[in-house]
Amino acid sequence: MSKLVFSGPLLLRLKSLGTLNRIAIMTYLRHAVGRRLAPDWDANLEIGIRFVRHQFTAAMTGGDIARGRLLFDSIQPETDDVYDVTVEPCTSPKGDWVHPKDQRSGVTLLYLHGGGYTFHGGVSARYAAMLAHHTGATVFAPDYRLTPEHAHPAQAEDALAAWSFLTRKVAPKDVVVVGDSAGGHMSLMLLQTLKAQGLEQPALCIGLCPWTDIGERGASMRDNDQYDLVQGWMAVQFGKWLDPEGKYGREALSPIYQDYSGLAPIYVQAGGREVLRDMIVEFAEVQKKKGADIAIEVWPDMPHNFQAYDSLKTSSSMALQSIVDAIAFHTDKKRVASVGGS
Repeated sequence: MSKLVFSGPLLLRLKSLGTLNRIAIMTYLRHAVGRRLAPDWDANLEIGIRFVRHQFTAAMTGGDIARGRLLFDSIQPETDDVYDVTVEPCTSPKGDWVHPKDQRSGVTLLYLHGGGYTFHGGVSARYAAMLAHHTGATVFAPDYRLTPEHAHPAQAEDALAAWSFLTRKVAPKDVVVVGDSAGGHMSLMLLQTLKAQGLEQPALCIGLCPWTDIGERGASMRDNDQYDLVQGWMAVQFGKWLDPEGKYGREALSPIYQDYSGLAPIYVQAGGREVLRDMIVEFAEVQKKKGADIAIEVWPDMPHNFQAYDSLKTSSSMALQSIVDAIAFHTDKKRVASVGGS
């Protein structure tokens, strides 16, 4: 990443900066003697991945998740990409409208952020701005309740509330639901909620590195630990926080066990070096056999949520363009008036 964005308490900022500097020094030394994490990754990419992984680990194991969130958000690496958007807060439901200044799409995106259902910080706001900028579509990004303080069904209820709010302003055929990581899980499960309640489906559902099984699935959950900013044990822990007493069960809360035939078209992306790769690929295969309208693309050289690298990486730029193309393919392309307001 090209720049650092600081927030929160000064002591946490200094602690995170010390961690980042230590990781950077060690990574540069390893690269100097030919010990790269991956042969096609430069030192800066490796530093970013190692740093975010460290921050996730410290935040999740520190015993105080509120403080952990502050630590995680204290330093956010970002690219130099400029997103020409305006942000309009929404109070009910709580969230943000993100308007691209060059509005060229006739759809509205319902963006459900990632973070394992546990984190929501500057990285999510940046992701929403990135999507609005590249697609030219207005984005509504709800601020849903987080685990472990709020277990399931809080997130499913908040997703439905956001959908109901948005579709009072925009016809479902002009809405694309998109989510990254846990937000991808939330997006896919929203389709099932809509089906159960007899409600109209969106024009398209996009899962970016989506979490498709809240349990352990696939060799990549361990084999790709060394490459990814999220590790397999973290995904399992997020699942435990989502359903802490096992009241609902893995099958009920995992998209891979559901049937998406006859529902909205689905487009998913995955990184070849992310821990969720195998479950994402298997999800697509399972749903194709069931008759779902689903397409998948995998970028072999990329980790989890690689789209955020934007112009820094060719694979990320290609993935963002594929998102734009998928939206255009599945929706009317005419321009519509901007929506927003609380």
